Amino acid sequence: MPRLRRPRSPLHTGRRLAAVLLAAVALVLALRPEPRPAPARAPATVPVAVAARDLLPGAPLSADDLLLLPFPGDLAPAGTAADPATLVGRVPAGPVRVGEPVTDVRLVGAGLTAQLPPGQVAAPIRLADLAVTALVRTGDRVDVLATAPEAPAAELVAASALVLATPAAETATGGTGGLLLLAVDPPTAARLAAMAAAATLTLSLPPP
Repeated sequence: MPRLRRPRSPLHTGRRLAAVLLAAVALVLALRPEPRPAPARAPATVPVAVAARDLLPGAPLSADDLLLLPFPGDLAPAGTAADPATLVGRVPAGPVRVGEPVTDVRLVGAGLTAQLPPGQVAAPIRLADLAVTALVRTGDRVDVLATAPEAPAAELVAASALVLATPAAETATGGTGGLLLLAVDPPTAARLAAMAAAATLTLSLPPP
């Protein structure tokens, strides 16, 4: 006599269907390609005016001396200009290399004097020998010597003064030949001003 199978319960059938569906979903997920990573965001940039060529100190800037380049915002130095037109006519206090940002402390003016050491002032002096001026660079330390008429020896007026600006030699149009800007204390600035009217000024470079 044939043996009759008991009909499967609906619960058992549902479990089998659920298992088949889960297996199919797992297979689809396994075969699905991984999502592409989101492209890295480029850092935000700011426009910065830089030197279009090597710049000499003392020569007023022209539009051809400057160009605008994008700098990452966290790398742009302080005191830069976003519009080169605002720098036209300004005077570099020292040499500026091509591609270097032209900041306020590299120009003659308030930005430069703001970097004075405490208790010091900016004192301009004019040297008699332009060749001596050409030997000095911004950041040098110099001794200022004054020789009065008929004096047997030169007098030391300022010792180890910091050079703030070294304008270029005088041109035919009337520049600032021989003029230096030094950081000194107020009494020394007064002595320099007094000596400039009656004595010849020159420099010596002390050892570092």
